[in-house]
Amino acid sequence: MSPVLLALDTSTLTLSLALVERQGEDVRAVEHVVVPPPDKQSEALPGVVGDLLQRHGLKLKDLEGLAVGLGPGSFTGLRIGLATVKALAYATGLKVAGASSLAAVALEGPEGVPLFCLAVARKDDLYLGAYRRTGHAVEALEPETAMSPEEVARRMAAEPRAVALGPALADYRGALEKHGVAPHRLLSGPAFPSAVEVGRLARLPEAYSQQALFALEPHYVRASEPERNPKFPPLPGPVPTARLKED
Repeated sequence: MSPVLLALDTSTLTLSLALVERQGEDVRAVEHVVVPPPDKQSEALPGVVGDLLQRHGLKLKDLEGLAVGLGPGSFTGLRIGLATVKALAYATGLKVAGASSLAAVALEGPEGVPLFCLAVARKDDLYLGAYRRTGHAVEALEPETAMSPEEVARRMAAEPRAVALGPALADYRGALEKHGVAPHRLLSGPAFPSAVEVGRLARLPEAYSQQALFALEPHYVRASEPERNPKFPPLPGPVPTARLKED
């Protein structure tokens, strides 16, 4: 068997986990496991990982590395996914890479048009990642951000070739149509970022680095509710830098 990567995404309430086989630039899913709510990711993840590896006669030490979706998305979900990956890597010395969860969504969109990939940030607040897909690669058109459905609609009006897709459409399709987005510009899927596409995007480092592992962080885009509460100002610390690094 070619080198196999274990990839996961926990940026939504749906856990996506996959074994991904890589042959040069070719990537294929060995198996893709989806665990939807109401199962809790923190409870399901360890057992699902063990069962997936066992079904294919693999142990962690047999893997090429680990890949994890960095969001943006659920704060709790992102912490669970990254904590799991860091723990596994720390225990085994496996290489780790992160990838944008919205970029993974873009890999399932059509080619040649701007893709507005949407996920829920909080009530009436959506994460937006603007991408263009070419084959099995995506190009970021601008930094990922958060905005209201009305603002997303205005952005789409200014970019008439753009289409929207992603997890947020399950709840916000009607709101976007209300603000003037034509129904045919709101695609039907995907409902969650796929771990297969996270594995496709991930670029593993040349060697395991404990320093790089500890530095890997979720891409939150905006502050959490506790951080936004003026009664609890953030603790002093280093100035945040870009969370996703390109090779």
